[in-house]
Amino acid sequence: MAKRTMTRTSKILLAHGSGGRLSHELVAKEFLPPWANPILDQLNDSAVFALSGDGSGPRLAFTTDSYVVKPLFFKGGDIGRLAVCGTVNDLAMVGAKPLYLSASFVIEEGLSLATMRAVVQSMRQAAAEAGVQIVTGDTKVVERGAADGLFVNTAGLGLVPAGVEIGGDSARVGDAIILSGSIGDHGIAVLSQREGLEFEAPVASDVAPLNGLVAAMLAASANVHVLRDPTRGGLATSLNEIAQQSRVGIQVDEPKIPIKDGVWGACEMLGFDPLYVANEGKLVAIVGPEDAERVLTVMRETRYGEEAAIIGEVVAEPEGKVLMKTTIGGTRIVHMLVGEMLPRIC
Repeated sequence: MAKRTMTRTSKILLAHGSGGRLSHELVAKEFLPPWANPILDQLNDSAVFALSGDGSGPRLAFTTDSYVVKPLFFKGGDIGRLAVCGTVNDLAMVGAKPLYLSASFVIEEGLSLATMRAVVQSMRQAAAEAGVQIVTGDTKVVERGAADGLFVNTAGLGLVPAGVEIGGDSARVGDAIILSGSIGDHGIAVLSQREGLEFEAPVASDVAPLNGLVAAMLAASANVHVLRDPTRGGLATSLNEIAQQSRVGIQVDEPKIPIKDGVWGACEMLGFDPLYVANEGKLVAIVGPEDAERVLTVMRETRYGEEAAIIGEVVAEPEGKVLMKTTIGGTRIVHMLVGEMLPRIC
């Protein structure tokens, strides 16, 4: 009954921003019908389109995102680094080489110039690391209490190399599922900073640009079929998205999923499932089985793929579902995040 009430609400809830089922319902019911077109209907992390009307010639990737994280600074990152890396990663998840970003700021009256400068400097450093340029932007100032200090919107443009065809609907039965590293770091780092929590094993955000990692993977194999960065809604939600888009089943092994001790401890104490906690510097790759070990080796040789692991495979059934072999030997269905877990994390 509670679930039905939540999905039939006539007002926007915080849970609509969770990246889970309510977020997907909001997009599917309120945005896709009036805006429907072949490019939007791809529903990947970035839109991919050819410059020419007949579909030939160079292809571009285009994406946009808004960042409302609270607090603005957290262990391992800040809203500026998050905005640049998040947009770069959305471009990389369709195989594009990120080139240019825009940056737009909604600034609350009273924000210190020192804070603003620190965010801008962080964005400059992140853009330099990713090899992109911030080439246009905008600022707006709102009254006190209207913006929680600072909101940032970024858009990104990238070039998709010829022959690269990556999308959420391209997973094939038999493909290997590779995770680039430990999950849950970002969400727990932001929560601990926000709530003043201290854990025995400190946790830092994993926020990082992944375009270099993706470039190395694509150089190693032409059989990378799907890429996804498991941000809002975590790994569980991303795997469900892929299973539904590709109309396949996904099976993962719980013991093979890397999770840091600090994240495990925090989740156990707070009652969270790390499968649903946000990440900002990890990716999931669906790779043809013939190239899986080669791609894994290349990933482990990069800065942001050292902990990469094969965690499962694509199966035929049950279509659109994610199954997990648990540590104790059973099997359970891993659903998409339904409500709200950690608000204001990205």
